[in-house]
Amino acid sequence: MDSHGQYEQRVVWTVVGTGVGPLMLAATGDGLVNVVFHATDATRDQALDRLAARLGAEPVEAPGSPLLAEAIRQVEAYFAGDRQDFDLPLDWSLISGFNRQVLRALASGVPYGSVVGYGDLAGRVGQPGAAQAVGMAMGANPLPVVVPCHRVVESDGGIGGFGGGVETKRRLLALEGVLPEPLF
Repeated sequence: MDSHGQYEQRVVWTVVGTGVGPLMLAATGDGLVNVVFHATDATRDQALDRLAARLGAEPVEAPGSPLLAEAIRQVEAYFAGDRQDFDLPLDWSLISGFNRQVLRALASGVPYGSVVGYGDLAGRVGQPGAAQAVGMAMGANPLPVVVPCHRVVESDGGIGGFGGGVETKRRLLALEGVLPEPLF
């Protein structure tokens, strides 16, 4: 508890090297709360500032934290090709409403090695005309990779956009066997 008798939110973070570059993982007592692509110094610092503002606690670098240990292990196993599903507690506090509904449907209903169209995913949450809103939800995903927004593609076969960059999306889909490995 803090000096005002309130329970203080603890936010811990670390950076993990992966096949798509450094990922920042952040967690609270409720679970993994944020995954950030391309977590070099400037990107990481910006993400940490956003987390502090949104969660009301200054994130602490703690790579050995029990709150992060399992997330680190599972992310490393995924990128090594040894894990297809994440089984982690997730803290959904950075997302709400329609976006949370869509991301939960994505996490539970689009398995490794498969893809879904934006419109199809909209239909799964009872909003068949909301493909563009689904795209916005994917862009707002605070937990990419673990909540696999890279698996959402255009209905005409296009890869679609991606917050981590289209090349990162291609690499993730190649890792899962959906696309061939890039030649270079």
